[in-house]
Amino acid sequence: MPTRKKNAFYAQSGGVTAVINASACGVIETARKHGIKVYAGRNGIIGALTEDLIDTSKESAKNIASLRHTPGGAFGSCRYKLKSLELHKAEYERLIEVFKAHNIGYFFYNGGGDSQDTIHKVSQMSKIMNYPLICIGVPKTIDNDLPFTDACPGFGSVAKYIATSIREVGYDLLSMSVSSTKIFVMEVMGRNAGWIAAASGLASEKEDESPHIILLPEIAFNEEKFLLKVEKCVKKHGHCSIVVSEGLQSKEGLFLSDVGCVDAFGHVQLGGVAPMIAKLIKHNLGHKYHWAVADYMQRSARHMASKTDVTQAYDLGKAAVLYALKGKNNIMTTIVRKSDKPYRWTISYVDLEKVANVESKMPRNFITPDGFHITEACRRYLSPLIHGEDVPPFKNGLPQFVKLKNLPVKKKLKEKFKLKK
Repeated sequence: MPTRKKNAFYAQSGGVTAVINASACGVIETARKHGIKVYAGRNGIIGALTEDLIDTSKESAKNIASLRHTPGGAFGSCRYKLKSLELHKAEYERLIEVFKAHNIGYFFYNGGGDSQDTIHKVSQMSKIMNYPLICIGVPKTIDNDLPFTDACPGFGSVAKYIATSIREVGYDLLSMSVSSTKIFVMEVMGRNAGWIAAASGLASEKEDESPHIILLPEIAFNEEKFLLKVEKCVKKHGHCSIVVSEGLQSKEGLFLSDVGCVDAFGHVQLGGVAPMIAKLIKHNLGHKYHWAVADYMQRSARHMASKTDVTQAYDLGKAAVLYALKGKNNIMTTIVRKSDKPYRWTISYVDLEKVANVESKMPRNFITPDGFHITEACRRYLSPLIHGEDVPPFKNGLPQFVKLKNLPVKKKLKEKFKLKK
């Protein structure tokens, strides 16, 4: 009898983005062209552990294509970290059992550093259990902190949104500063790497344009130096706009906005640095202020996605399937920059063992000597990533997105699996 063609498992992990579904679209459309059925994990890797799989073959070609312009995670994501093989071997064994029951020979995991670590460990377990499984990571993170890739899908669109927002706010602030607000502080995401905050710097093409100050995790916060910079800015321009990363740290290496909690990945819960900075200015300099937190808006703003970002997200998903069909295993697809102007790039890959749990932070030459802004080298790197518009279809003045049926695959295993807390 001929061997049955293997199915594929695809899952989304961690914080979703405006373009993660474009990668899903790339995976599913490419798999369909090669006769491979894709099962998606409902709520990420949790769907595999609980055998809660979604049959994407039940979705129309039109709906799958519409994923390309739909934000969020179409199949649900999760913050559930599989830890070491030694301590949590049962979880990895369970994954292989589910894959075996559903004839899954390809595993595509769409996520950041923790997710790449997970898929690498699953690859190791498949070898231990002698189960043939091709494991490929599809990069995703708005933090842009994955190594060995020119940029991470999701980041370019966040960068475009943040730079646009601070430019627009700058004009508002300029209008009101003579008799009202002189200080505006915007808080953006970025735990240990300041890429998102740095992207705001693209909005200030001249010295008097917003943002005037960027506070990055890579530069220890110096209160005295900062306040002097703010006062100098207000005296010179009449106002001061500031973009601060949620991961801003003290000289002792402590997060200024640590709220005393950790998430499922063991990361410190951050938030609230913008009002802290604004009140610091008010207390010491007396200026009226406003502050805002971009939060989920920055990563879900599909109406302002970067065309470069959308294209790369799709192509990285597509490449994952093509590499799998060529027998590549235990790799993550990557973007390789060929030139800045014009921006030219191509697809490649890197071994997962090199990627897992490695953070790519802002290089010092991308930050001005005083630590408060970005350099021309940084601009050359960032600028191409926000280029182009990829506007979703609009109806009645609002963007239109797709919501999939997400029909379940019939379970085959009798034993249920209890998730570890």
